[in-house]
Parts: sequence; C-alpha cells; structure tokens
Amino acid sequence: MNNNKPSKKKIPFPVNPSLDDYLSRNNRRTKLPLDYKDLLRFEQAVPLLNLDGEDTHWQTVFFSPGDLEEIYEALKKIYALLKTDGDTKVHDHLEVARVDHCLYGNSKPFRIRIINKLNDNYDHYYVKRTDASRIFGLELEHLLSPDFIQYLVDGDTLIEEHIAGLPGDDFIAKELKTSEFNQIRIAKEFVKFNERCFVRLLGDMRSYNYVVDITPDIEGNQYRFRAIDFDQQSYEGKKRFYLPQYFKENNPIIFLGIRHMNPKTVKQYQLEERSLIAARIKSNLDRVQELLGIMQITQISSHDKVELLRRELSKHHNTNLFENCENMGQIVLTNIHLLLQKDFKQSILEFEG
Repeated sequence: MNNNKPSKKKIPFPVNPSLDDYLSRNNRRTKLPLDYKDLLRFEQAVPLLNLDGEDTHWQTVFFSPGDLEEIYEALKKIYALLKTDGDTKVHDHLEVARVDHCLYGNSKPFRIRIINKLNDNYDHYYVKRTDASRIFGLELEHLLSPDFIQYLVDGDTLIEEHIAGLPGDDFIAKELKTSEFNQIRIAKEFVKFNERCFVRLLGDMRSYNYVVDITPDIEGNQYRFRAIDFDQQSYEGKKRFYLPQYFKENNPIIFLGIRHMNPKTVKQYQLEERSLIAARIKSNLDRVQELLGIMQITQISSHDKVELLRRELSKHHNTNLFENCENMGQIVLTNIHLLLQKDFKQSILEFEG
C-alpha cells in the first residue's frame, strides 16, 4: 500500500475577498472573454494517443459549427492576454490547433494548443476551475522558486501557462542512463527540488506532476525539476506527502543519490537551497508577507488534515511551535520560518495575518 496516496479526492476552495484583492493588485486578475464552463459545450471527443499509440488520459474535443468560431476567437484573445498583455496584433497569425480535455485528476483541465501560422511553432496553455489552494501554490512557486509563473484569474476560471520540460516519468525512463557526471547533477537537483517542496509544503510531487528542464552545458547537462501541478498545496495531513523522495515513482532518482552522494553532501545541497529561498523572500518581502497573511485567513484544507500535519511537523522539527496553528496558512508560515531561520535574519513572523 502506498502511504503517500491522497486520502480522497481533493475539493476546491473559493477565493475570498482578500485573495481576490491581492490578485487584482498583482496583475493576476483580469476579465476573460471565456469561462471554463463554456468549454464544456463540446459535442464530441476522441481519445488522444501518444506517438507510441498509448492512451494519454486526454481527449481531443470538438465544438459545433455555431460555437466554434466564437470559442476559438476567445481562446486566441486569452493567449494574447497571457503572453502579450492583451496585444491583439498577434491574432492574425495565431490559430487554435486543438483543444484537449483531461478527465483524470482534480482540476479536469482543458489544454489549448496555439500555432503560429508564420513558422508553425506551437505553444500551450490551460483552462481550469479556480481553486484558492491552487492559486496559493502557483503564487508561492512564483515567489520562492527559481522560476516565474504566469497565470490569470477571472471568477471561476483559472488560466495557466504551459511549463515546458520533459515529463518526470519520461525523464526517469529515458534519461537516467547517462554519464556519472550527469547522474550526480540529476541527484543534486532532485535534492534541491525536494527541499523547495517541503519548505513551502507543496504535495504530491510524484513523477507525472513535475517536468525536468534539460540544458546542454560546456560539460554535461544542467537539470531543473519544475512542479507543474499545484492542486496539493498544503492540503494533505501527512508530512511524507510533501517530500518527493518518498514517492515510489521517484525511486530511480533516489537510488542515484544513494550511489553518488553521502549524507554530508545532501545536507550541503539542502542548506544551499534554503539560502536561495531565503534570498528570494528577502527580495519580495512585502508580497510574501501579504500572501502568507491572506493564506492564514483562507480555508484550503480540513480541520482533521491540519491537526495531523501539525502533529507530524511538531515531531519532525522537535518543537511545540505548531501547537497553536489553526490552519494550513499558519503551518506553512511556521514551517518556512523554522527551515530558513539559520539564514533569514528578518523574521517573516513579525506581522499579523
């Protein structure tokens, strides 16, 4: 039995006025020409297979002639809002090539493929239902990770950019048989990814919920692990759920780490990543403070899960600081403070939620 399996299907949480105001002031909230529910008007769907003829758990959907032009035009406008701040000049050479729908998972997203007719280059973005916990996940990724995240919100509709990279399960199957030098770099980057997830309590990072960005370098490759699924931001109660190292799907990378790194080296990489996160917080202190303050007054999990995670993190850190945490936002704030206190001199606890 997999102890890291989610307890049950995650429920979405509404955006409260404080979070909505935060999104507006940080250019995340905008009026969209289409809602998520508009895409549910498709009339037909066929399974989408990969190049090997295998089911991808996505289906390509088709709209009636009466809806097609209106929906596709709206989808092109959304792409312009996401990529060019609404500049409609790009419309003339853009085309919606395909709309796919995923019935697997919590958000049941639509994936939009956009093609540039001038050079046949394509890009994707996603249309999902709005969920407060997912928004916190996206925003924390934007502020605390090495990467910027672009997304837009309008009522019950969430638009997310596509995060490019090789899916983690494909990466594990195809890219681990490489030079020892590259294997060491892979193991190192997974340690840093593991640490980023645990610091901000992003869960469910099994291999199909992240991608790996591979960049050829002077000697070997550089690797970066990037989360692509933010549904499980501070939702589950089990501590192990927030540590990618405990998912069996990631075992091949863990075995690389065991082979090539000792505990002292792992600790060094953990501290390096914490220092980088601390630096990112310092450079965005006001915004991080505000976001975590709103997180403390927003429900994104159940009381039972909050209570369980509070107990498990108290034991992990050997502290009683979690005893007064009443929600996931307070737990995240306390966890960040404890893990970064060695490097983070200006406490982010010095404000009221």
